[in-house]
Amino acid sequence: MDAVVFAVGNAKQAAHYYSTAFGMRLVAYRGPENGSRDEVAYVLTSGGARFEFRASIRPGTPLARHVAEHGDGVIDLALEVPDVEAAYEHAVAQGARGLAAPYTLEDEHGKVVLAAIATYGETRHTLVDRSNYGGVYLPGYAPAEPLVPAPAVKNGRLFQAVDHCVGNVELGKMDEWVEFYRKVMGFTNMAEFIGDDIATEYSALMSKVVADGTRKVKFPLNEPAISRRKSQIDEYLEFYGGPGVQHIALATNDILTTVDHMRAAGVEFLDTPDSYYDDPELRARIGQVRAPIEELKKRKILVDRDEDGYLLQIFTKPVQDRPTVFFELIERHGSLGFGKGNFKALFEAIEREQERRGNL
Repeated sequence: MDAVVFAVGNAKQAAHYYSTAFGMRLVAYRGPENGSRDEVAYVLTSGGARFEFRASIRPGTPLARHVAEHGDGVIDLALEVPDVEAAYEHAVAQGARGLAAPYTLEDEHGKVVLAAIATYGETRHTLVDRSNYGGVYLPGYAPAEPLVPAPAVKNGRLFQAVDHCVGNVELGKMDEWVEFYRKVMGFTNMAEFIGDDIATEYSALMSKVVADGTRKVKFPLNEPAISRRKSQIDEYLEFYGGPGVQHIALATNDILTTVDHMRAAGVEFLDTPDSYYDDPELRARIGQVRAPIEELKKRKILVDRDEDGYLLQIFTKPVQDRPTVFFELIERHGSLGFGKGNFKALFEAIEREQERRGNL
């Protein structure tokens, strides 16, 4: 992942929120002061994770229209590639819709080659080769000082990478996009969740995970399934106004410390009932993990084990007014999975929030 790019209503405030609540570090800025007349952008990092927040400063621009229709959300999952021209040519030949043919940006720090293709909804993948660039982000962006001090934790960061990015698509479209990633990007189907794996008493969904060969880029894709009530995917599609990125999972080496800092900064997490942790079957299944079960219970962190190891995970509530984008924190110890054993507990927690909003 090169960057996750957000369209937001107020990029200055978004940059401050992700600095204070997520412990990210502002590193670059673009706006009227350095030649961008219609929009501003703030670039924040945490380890290898990079977020860019863009906002229109004039009415009537495409970016302003996007935010008006969809609310704050992800518009671009930018991917680092070794050869932009070859990647773009292959993608278009395999049926991808090109949005920007390869082009080069240059300044005194070198050059960056970029191109862009369309994926589900109005989301895009910008293809990036920055191997010949030594600047802070891209030409046209100026270095910026952090907005707040770094968190008082090891390495000064709360997470170090993007683990995976989840897309929600319409009913009947999941397999179509799985095939898109197979043909266009050479991704493979890493996991599949259907039926009782991913259902509750009231709602259901289906999910497949595509990934590149290194497993560094992982894209779970969800679609709603027929159920008694409105699923979380249906709610997202309604309030976002179509397909888009549902949540971003952030990899941390110390989920307990990360959750403590983020919660203290005002981030709201989904609640998990105490009965989840008191279940003898859970304790037998997960065995010994890094953190005592009582510490996980206190923070409402979920735990799951598979044949490769175990993982710890927790999910935020939506981070904007619309019930759309949220985040996951994940700490992996061998497991390459996505917390299959926690799906029921997670979806029931989401349903409790849907019911509070009147959207179940």
